[in-house]
Amino acid sequence: MPCVADWLNNPFSIVQGIFAQNVPNSDWEKKVTEYFREKLKENNATNWVPSLNDVPVHYLKPNSLVKFRCMVQDMFDPEFYMGVYETVDPNTNTRVLHFGKYRDVAECGPQQEIDLNSSQTVTSERQTFYCVPVPGESAWVKEISFFTELVLFVLNPQFYGYISASQARVSPSTSYTPSRHKRSYEEDEDMDLHPSKQKEQHLGNSGGGDIHGCVEPKRLETEASAGHHLISPNCSPPLDLNFPLPGEKGPACLVKVYESWDSFKVNDVLEVYGILSVDPVLSIVNSDERDSSTLDPVESMDTAEEQRVHSPPASLVPRIHVILAQKLQHINPLLPACLNEEESKTCEFVSNFMSELSPVRAELLGFLTHALLGDSLAAEYLILHLISTVYARRDVLPLGKFTVNLSGCPRNSIFTEHVYRIIQQLVPASYRLQMTIENMNHSRFIPRKDYAANRLVSGVLQLASNTSLVVDETQLEQGQLDTTGVHNVTALGNLITWQKVDYDFNYHQMEFPCNINVLITSEGRSLLPSDCQVHLQPQIIPPNMEEYMNSLLKAVLPSVLNKFRIYLSLLRLLDYSISDEVTKAVEEDFVEMRKNDPESITADDLHRTLLVARFLSLSAGQTTLSRERWLRAKQLEALRKARLQQQKCVNGNEL
Repeated sequence: MPCVADWLNNPFSIVQGIFAQNVPNSDWEKKVTEYFREKLKENNATNWVPSLNDVPVHYLKPNSLVKFRCMVQDMFDPEFYMGVYETVDPNTNTRVLHFGKYRDVAECGPQQEIDLNSSQTVTSERQTFYCVPVPGESAWVKEISFFTELVLFVLNPQFYGYISASQARVSPSTSYTPSRHKRSYEEDEDMDLHPSKQKEQHLGNSGGGDIHGCVEPKRLETEASAGHHLISPNCSPPLDLNFPLPGEKGPACLVKVYESWDSFKVNDVLEVYGILSVDPVLSIVNSDERDSSTLDPVESMDTAEEQRVHSPPASLVPRIHVILAQKLQHINPLLPACLNEEESKTCEFVSNFMSELSPVRAELLGFLTHALLGDSLAAEYLILHLISTVYARRDVLPLGKFTVNLSGCPRNSIFTEHVYRIIQQLVPASYRLQMTIENMNHSRFIPRKDYAANRLVSGVLQLASNTSLVVDETQLEQGQLDTTGVHNVTALGNLITWQKVDYDFNYHQMEFPCNINVLITSEGRSLLPSDCQVHLQPQIIPPNMEEYMNSLLKAVLPSVLNKFRIYLSLLRLLDYSISDEVTKAVEEDFVEMRKNDPESITADDLHRTLLVARFLSLSAGQTTLSRERWLRAKQLEALRKARLQQQKCVNGNEL
C-alpha cells in the first residue's frame, strides 16, 4: 500500500497506478478522486497537506499535493487537453498509453513521440480559474494557518524543499483552446472577430497546439525562487497579479478544474487540493525564445497581451491541477471548514461552544464597550452588525443586511483607525476604506473587463462574502468629486442598499450579488445610506487615545480573543425562524404602536426592529424569536432614537 509520502509527495505515482489498472475504462478518473477524498478524511490528513497560503512556492516540491485557500477573481476560457494519449518509439514501434490529466506538459520516455493520430487519444475539457488569496484576510487567520504548517514542517521536513525533477523528457503542451468560449457574464458581449492567422503558438499556452515530438528543457533550481522578480516576455513591465486590494501579498494561481466547475463562480471562496505545477519549461515554452519544433499549430485568436496574462511564468503564477475542491462557507480556521445547518445541530464542537455562549457574549460586549469609549449601546449594535449576514433575497431586496453608521466619531483622529484594528482582530476578512477625495477620484472600485487581455481587472469592491468593509468618512474633506469619484460613491451606495456591484463590461454592466458587512464611521450623519445610525456617546476621554486602544488588545488573552472570533463566525451560520404565535404578537404590537402615535413608527422602523430582534436572538444563541427578545429589541431602538433626537436638538438639522 502507498505510504503517506507517496500520495502527498508523489501523487502522480498514485494516479499512474490507478490509470494502469483501469485503462481503457473511463472510470479511472473517478477512482483517483475517490482515493484522495478517502485519504484526506483519515486522521485529519488535510492538516498534513502543505498550503500555498503559508509556504512560499519555492519551498514546495513540484508535482506534490498542495492546498490553496483562495477567491475566484476571474475565470478564463475552457481549454481542451489530451486526457489520454499514446506515445510510440519509432525504432521499436513500441506503444505506451499515458494520462494527460493533472499535467501542463505531456511526458514521454526517451526516443518516444506522441502519436496524435492514435485511436486511443482522448480529448477532454477543463476550466481555468484565476485565483487570488482571500482579499483582506486578517493576519490572525494567516498566523493560525502558518502555525499548523510550521508544526508540519518540523515533524515532516521531507514534504518540503525544491527537488530536482525526473529525467523524463517532456512535451511542452497537453492543452489548447481552438476557439474562444464566452462565459456566463459575457453572454451579451459582441465578440470582435479577427482574421484567422496560421502561426506558431506559445507552447504550454491555453492557445497552444498539440505536439509531435519532445523537447528537453533545462531545469534550474533557482528558476522557481526567482519567480517573484520575473517580468513577462519581451521585457514588458512586471506582471500585475490583479489583487483587488492594494498592498496584498501571496501567490496568485491558475487553478485548473476538471469536474463540476459550473458550481463555482467569480468571487466564490474555495479550498482546493491538487497537484502543484511550477515546471520551468512553462516559462521557456511560453516565451518568444521557445523551441520552434512544434508542428501542426492550432489557429489562435489570442493577442500578445492575452497570452501574457493567461500564460504567465509558472514560478510567478503557479498552476494547481485540482483533484478535490470545495466552496467554503467561512475562512475562520478555528471552526470546522464546512458547517451546514444540519451539522451545526449535531456537531460536538458547536454544542460545547453554545453551552458557554452567554459569558462569551458578556465578555465581548465589555471589550467592545471599552473600545467605543464606554458606550455600551453602540457596542450592542456593533455586535449585531458583526453577526449580520444576507440570508435570502426577495426579488431585488437583500434580507439580513445591517449596515451601521457609527456617527459622532472624532474628526481626523486615530480613533477610527484603532476601531478598525480591533475589528480586524475579530473577523476573518476586512478592509478599511478611507473616504478621501483623493481615494474617491483615483481608486478603482468597480471591476472592469479588459478585452485586449481578455481578463477581469479587479477593483476594491471585488470582495469575498462576509468581508467586513469599514468606510472611514471622518477622513472626508471639502473638495470636488470628478466622474470617477461620483461613480465610486454610487457604487458604494449600491453595495450598501442592494448588496450588489455592477461590474463594468464596457458595452454593458453585469450585476454581481455580494454579502459585505459595511460599517460607516463618520462625524455627523453619513453621506452614504445605512440601515441604522448609532450616535457615539463617549463615557471615557482617554488622555492618550493610541495608548488606551493598544492596551485594550494587549489586555485580552489570546484564548479569549479566539472565543470572540468563533462566536462571531459561528452565529452567522445559525438558522433562524419566527413562530406563527410570535409573528401574530409582533403584528398586534405594531398596530397598537401605530394607534398611539402614527408618526412614531413606520414600516421601515418595523423592519429594522425585526432585524435587531433577529440578531439579538442569535447573539444569545437562540434560533427563534421570543417575546423577551422582541421587547429588548424595542428597548434598544427606543434608546437609539432618543439619542439621535437629543443630538439633533443640540446640532440643529445635522442628524
